[in-house]
Amino acid sequence: MVLERKSSLATRSSHARIAGIDMNLIRVKAADARANPRLREIHCLHYDDTELLHRMLNAIQPGSYVRPHRHQDPPKAEAFILLNGCLGVLTFSDDGELDENGLVLLSHESGVLGVDIREHIWHTIVALAPDTVVFEVKPGPYERPSDKDFAAWAPEEGTPEAEQLLASWEDLFRRR
Repeated sequence: MVLERKSSLATRSSHARIAGIDMNLIRVKAADARANPRLREIHCLHYDDTELLHRMLNAIQPGSYVRPHRHQDPPKAEAFILLNGCLGVLTFSDDGELDENGLVLLSHESGVLGVDIREHIWHTIVALAPDTVVFEVKPGPYERPSDKDFAAWAPEEGTPEAEQLLASWEDLFRRR
């Protein structure tokens, strides 16, 4: 499979009919995420942003802060299936209170390999092991201004507050 560079944050598959997801692709995307300043990178299996179903690999390294968000307008559910590494999933109330019942650890050791998040739910993900890669599915089309509703109560990416919050989330999963 040939990977086409789509942006500084993503590649796209060039397959015409079928594409396998193998360990080589997972290793390549994990390496891309390590080299990316944001410590994460997407590999799109869907052809373009207008498709109604988006399928992608999301490679994320520890230390990458994904600002809590929800998919509100239009409402979109989202699912993650763990392929490599370990991922923490956190959900929150509308006022930013952590939902203790909405903490999910995806790991081969725990036997929990996937999670489905309904539309309108505030959520984030945290890489808890190097070279974490998940298969992500959500409805399209992707339209940048409305794809994610970022939580006003969560710090912006790249701030010291975001680094502190990420560290607290990582500690939360370590204590479990």
